Amino acid sequence: MSEPVLQSRDGAVLTITLNRADALNALNRPLMEAMRAALAQAAADKTVRALIITGAGRGFCSGADLMEPRSGKPATPGQGISDSMTSHFNPLARDVAYFPKPVVAAVNGIAAGGGVGLALAADFVLAARSASFVQVFTPKLALVPDMGCSWHLPRLVGRARARGLALLGDKLSAEDAERWGLIWKCVADEALTAEASALAQRLAALPPLAAQRAKQALDAAFDNDLAAQLDLERRYQHELGDAPDFVEGVRAFAEKRAPKFGG
Repeated sequence: MSEPVLQSRDGAVLTITLNRADALNALNRPLMEAMRAALAQAAADKTVRALIITGAGRGFCSGADLMEPRSGKPATPGQGISDSMTSHFNPLARDVAYFPKPVVAAVNGIAAGGGVGLALAADFVLAARSASFVQVFTPKLALVPDMGCSWHLPRLVGRARARGLALLGDKLSAEDAERWGLIWKCVADEALTAEASALAQRLAALPPLAAQRAKQALDAAFDNDLAAQLDLERRYQHELGDAPDFVEGVRAFAEKRAPKFGG
């Protein structure tokens, strides 16, 4: 049996590949557990400075594996879904969304259901031109969008488009996803790997703590008013201003050279 996820390194960039190509990388328990373990290891590894998540084969991720046998005997099907979300799906979505280093999702094919949520949890989403995004939950399965989709969609594309995607379930092309602001960039299929690698290498060169705090500050802005956000910025600047990378940044600026951040 093949490993549910593959890992490869290119300097400070780690790539995690969902490796269930025959099932369009559907999320079953072994895959999610392996992915969470890989994320935890990468978060603790100071030599990893950026992360790429992609899928093997012709799809990025088709969402939950509906054919996976249910473990245990939940009282109802709904209880079984809820239990799985508590134990696996929601923790994975949080692990990606709150990963302390920059994350790039390289969407190489269909992203459906929870696969959309997995991609949108990343900091940057690059999609091959042939890729597409589809919300199957409500029109196909009589469920609501999960894996964070109901949180990300209205914030990224607005109320009207979020409702259209969720309730109609039409495929959204990568080009339209870029035009709508759902993703960072749509690229040629043959360029996806190189574009994702180049972006991740740029992110890996950032000062690590500053990148982490910038992510946290931008996320906090959804809930803070201006006064609270200004205070958060002040606290982060206090912390970062005492760090060696700020000294290096100022020195590099004065010397008219690129900074070399050590973290």
